[in-house]
Amino acid sequence: MRTALFPGSFDPVTVGHLDIVRRGVNIFDEVIVAIGENSAKKFLFSMEDRLEMLRLTFAHMDRVRVTSFNTLTVDLAAQEGARFLLRGVRDTADLAYERPIATINKYLNQEMESVFLVSSGDLCDVSSTLVREVIRYGRNPQRLVPDAALSLIKRKYNFE
Repeated sequence: MRTALFPGSFDPVTVGHLDIVRRGVNIFDEVIVAIGENSAKKFLFSMEDRLEMLRLTFAHMDRVRVTSFNTLTVDLAAQEGARFLLRGVRDTADLAYERPIATINKYLNQEMESVFLVSSGDLCDVSSTLVREVIRYGRNPQRLVPDAALSLIKRKYNFE
């Protein structure tokens, strides 16, 4: 079975993340969407909220599983039996950021392969960082997040 791990902070999940997972399911038998703990980051949404957003977003996809972790990504991948790390890249800046991470992950686990999917053209500018700013300033992120996640965001921030 070809299992891929798609790690991230997903604060919040975006339509870009949804696109990468949809395309990943066409390549892999299973995609595990995993929220990593990162003590250096200040999150807008709690871990529980992010897990709920992801579970709601991917509930209709049989070959997608959602989890969280607080270890090295390669260690979670090994624990889950995933030989592939799925990553989305929007531009050359993302690739420059992801390449050394892929190199270190390969160093830590020779069996690990990083697979990069280039963002679909209309989603190249969508990022969790920008979505957080939209939300912080009281605007509805309707076209930037999956519908299932939007329901939680609307409840939490009283959007119409």
